[in-house]
Amino acid sequence: MKTCKEVHHLVIEGQDRQLSLMERISVRVHLMMCGACRRFEAQMDFLRQALRRFPGD
Repeated sequence: MKTCKEVHHLVIEGQDRQLSLMERISVRVHLMMCGACRRFEAQMDFLRQALRRFPGD
């Protein structure tokens, strides 16, 4: 099982690239068991959505 640090890294990377099937599975398994990482993923989703709404130059 991945550590929280590894999952945080993959959650962030997943915003920039398509994770492999094994990476996605390992993240999902970890998230099923770790509330802290679920909250981290939700926070990253919130920030991504907020930045999309922010007007550019």
